[in-house]
Amino acid sequence: MSKVIAAMPLRDQAAQLVMSGVRATGVRSSEKAVLRAQQPGGVLLMGAGGSVREVRRVVDTATTAVGQAYGVQPLVAADQEGGKVQRLKGSGFERIPSAREQGGWTSERLTAKAAAWGRELAGVGVNVDLAPVADVVPDSIGDRNEPIGALDRNFGSTANATSGPVAAFVRGMNQAGVMTSVKHFPGLGRVRGNTDFSAGVVDRVTRRDDPLLAPFAAGIAAGTDMVMIATATYERIDPDQRAVFSPIVIRELLRGDLGYGGVVISDDLGVAAEVKAVPVGQRATRFVAAGGDIVITADAGLVRPMVDALVAKAGDDPAFAKRLTESVQRVLALKERRELVDCG
Repeated sequence: MSKVIAAMPLRDQAAQLVMSGVRATGVRSSEKAVLRAQQPGGVLLMGAGGSVREVRRVVDTATTAVGQAYGVQPLVAADQEGGKVQRLKGSGFERIPSAREQGGWTSERLTAKAAAWGRELAGVGVNVDLAPVADVVPDSIGDRNEPIGALDRNFGSTANATSGPVAAFVRGMNQAGVMTSVKHFPGLGRVRGNTDFSAGVVDRVTRRDDPLLAPFAAGIAAGTDMVMIATATYERIDPDQRAVFSPIVIRELLRGDLGYGGVVISDDLGVAAEVKAVPVGQRATRFVAAGGDIVITADAGLVRPMVDALVAKAGDDPAFAKRLTESVQRVLALKERRELVDCG
């Protein structure tokens, strides 16, 4: 892996830290142009996909556009949680029940079902499921929690009821050879607004030693490949910065307190309302500076300015350049473990 990194110019290293959205029903010509020119480290299927055959064609088109420079293949991701958040549900894909329903199953059943859903993803070339949701929505909030509770995305209303299903889901996907991303750290279960559509979303309750962090720890112990960071602000952890830009959340809490050493991925930093006021380039550089690794942008048109910003800051700031290299090492180490790197 060190030889692969050594062979990569700085720009190609920076591109490994960006995941670009593409339309799941067919890659637009503008998206294809971005993939060819920027060669991002990953693609994310956006919107509702079609049949197995159609999605396979989209994945092939996207991965061919990105290519395999230096023997490195792209991550291909989808949000395949179940219920109201199942991107791929055309002919050939099983309709997945909501997380709330999955949470009532035995661990054995959920692991077996997740493995089956994972095999469907692997069959069309998707190697990352941006799931499971580890957010706990207390009964006292319920459906008033717009991002999770109102969409039945939570396995349970307590840490205990959520931790087991999170771990079971991760194990099942892993059996199918599909990577997972436990989300949305450190939890969106106690907020009201949805950061995709609202700005100024604040959690005023969650602490660094909060018991509702247990499902994230369970997902990590089960072997999740990634942890996704929320874009909300956590007043009792770091009141000055959104979690996705917070070294306290990423370095101190996730990597320090929870001991997580794997890949950290952002929630969408492309079109989410929560970050609209932040300059595009800063969305990428601030996330990486805080300890994050992979920046998601649902808008492929923002890949180039994000990569440009990462390269420029690394050229001006030796400390940031070191940080960027550490992230590239983590991302490529993950790809190597998942046989997406040809070291020969």
